[in-house]
Amino acid sequence: MTISVGDKLPDVTLVKPTENGPEKIQSGEFFAGRKVALFSVPGAFTPTCSARHLPGYVEKADDLKAKGVDEIACTAVNDAFVLSAWQGANDAASVTMLADGNADFAQAIGLTMDGSGFGMGQRGQRYSMIVEDGVVKELNVEQPGDFSVSSAEHMLGQL
Repeated sequence: MTISVGDKLPDVTLVKPTENGPEKIQSGEFFAGRKVALFSVPGAFTPTCSARHLPGYVEKADDLKAKGVDEIACTAVNDAFVLSAWQGANDAASVTMLADGNADFAQAIGLTMDGSGFGMGQRGQRYSMIVEDGVVKELNVEQPGDFSVSSAEHMLGQL
């Protein structure tokens, strides 16, 4: 079952890269009590993700925060070390990386995709959502191969 607007996010373990190394964090704790702009990419360092998706959120970080977003977060079915390197390579300190290395979060919300045709295995779909106190307020899932409704620009129009 795919998560919908109005649903509470499931509580699963994610891994956040920090200066002291990977830190496990429960999604329920991370999203509690604040408004989070969350977006998901199929993989760090992949073409659309690196050229358009992440840079858009970095570029629009101040605008999103001016509209009430407390934190901008990105999740991917990658490990915390890869997400940390991708964050650094893109000067993306304004975006919190949430590694979903085993796809537990993607599976729990029903937004996985099969990337095995590209040697990527199971991944998270490309999407964005606005989450308030753990509840999905907006959900934007891309069609395969598309990039429009999960962009920072689209999200700004929803706030």
